[in-house]
Amino acid sequence: MTSRSSVPAVTASAGATAVVVLLMAAVFLSLLDSQIVATALPRIVAELDGLDRFAWVTTGYLIAGSAAVPVYGKLGDLYGRKRIFLISILVFLAGSAACGLAQTMTQLIAFRVVQGLGSGGLFISVLSILGEMFTPQQGARYYGWFSLTFGAASLTGPTIGGLLTDMAGWRSIFLVNLPLGALVVAVISIRLHLPAQRERARIDYLGVILLATAIVAVNLLTTWAGTAYAWTSPVTLGLAAACVLSPVLFVLAQRRAADPVVPLRLFRDRTFSIVVAVGFIAGFLGLGIVNYLVLWLQAVLSLSIQTSGYLLTAMMLGVVLTSYASTKLIARTGSYHRHPVASMVLFALTGLLCAAIDAGPVLATVFLLLYGVAGGLNSQALSLAARNAAGRDDIGAVQGTATMARQMGTALGTSFFAALVTSKLPAQPGPAVYADALHLVFLAIIPIALIGLALSLFLPDTELSRS
Repeated sequence: MTSRSSVPAVTASAGATAVVVLLMAAVFLSLLDSQIVATALPRIVAELDGLDRFAWVTTGYLIAGSAAVPVYGKLGDLYGRKRIFLISILVFLAGSAACGLAQTMTQLIAFRVVQGLGSGGLFISVLSILGEMFTPQQGARYYGWFSLTFGAASLTGPTIGGLLTDMAGWRSIFLVNLPLGALVVAVISIRLHLPAQRERARIDYLGVILLATAIVAVNLLTTWAGTAYAWTSPVTLGLAAACVLSPVLFVLAQRRAADPVVPLRLFRDRTFSIVVAVGFIAGFLGLGIVNYLVLWLQAVLSLSIQTSGYLLTAMMLGVVLTSYASTKLIARTGSYHRHPVASMVLFALTGLLCAAIDAGPVLATVFLLLYGVAGGLNSQALSLAARNAAGRDDIGAVQGTATMARQMGTALGTSFFAALVTSKLPAQPGPAVYADALHLVFLAIIPIALIGLALSLFLPDTELSRS
């Protein structure tokens, strides 16, 4: 891996903090848009019609964002992270304005894809900019802000979406991004100063196409297989073939590219390789299982929708607060090694408890909090480990690849657990059948978490760099 540059990082100051606040405001807009639309969808469908396609208003946004992450990360390495951030947020704002003016459901979905492309680039650009502004030791305090931003967007998104839709119509949920986004563009253009990058570089177009194909294929497969299309349908089989072939072709292309999207030499570093693998498992076990926790609360424990919502909110708070606290601890101690280890232990323990004990509402709350803590312990710790291993020229590629691995884990985890559940369900499932199916899901968590634990134990216990 490229050695660390001798270019000094930015000293933490009031000015630097103000820049970070605005960067987080941009991230908040990006994350909020994945949450805020759900509340307005009934009103959107009533006006634009297209009930059969309304799910793509959200799905298109998320898939486009996932595909953009590694590409924008590499472009930031090549052309400058400030420049790529500004391009990303301008694409995001253009997509927002177009969504607010959409006249048909097809137009809205297309513009949401544009908005998602900007969102994915915006997110990874901010992560990479923090990696360049601060040393890993300094940056640890700011990485925790990602957790708070994510929590704020998740908890306030539905409420903000409902208020804006009722007060100003559904178009306002997109147009509201424009004034704050314009402020971010103006201030970051003036206040953020980073060392110049190369003016000339060779973009790996083939690698970009193959990587985007792989990401889109995986997301479509996990979205459609067994629901929109049967597992043995030509569409499902075609997507499965694309999921296998495109990564193989991508790796071959990376070996020959002058400036590969994901430089294969990065995997020679043990820290980076383990971060990617553990991040994949963390995504697989984290968001990949949320839908089935909801099913467990409602179909097995017979809790109301409102009570289930409260418990899931408690779990989300566990994720956010633990993630923030862990980054503060890492900043103070300089060590991140124990956090992914503890995360995988708690994932395995929670799976065992849920499988072995007939829980009521109180125990269910405890189990969900444990699961939330498990998710929070690894989220920013792995990002910090990746940043600590990266040289300045590879910050974007390293963070983009690590983020992509987590997102791919989430997509495949969702599909895997869905297959486990549906394999146990008859045509007319009842609570007992749901209990058996979800018992299998909880048991499956244990070996997957133990694999993550074994990998985490090999993560080098390297102190965060102060330079």
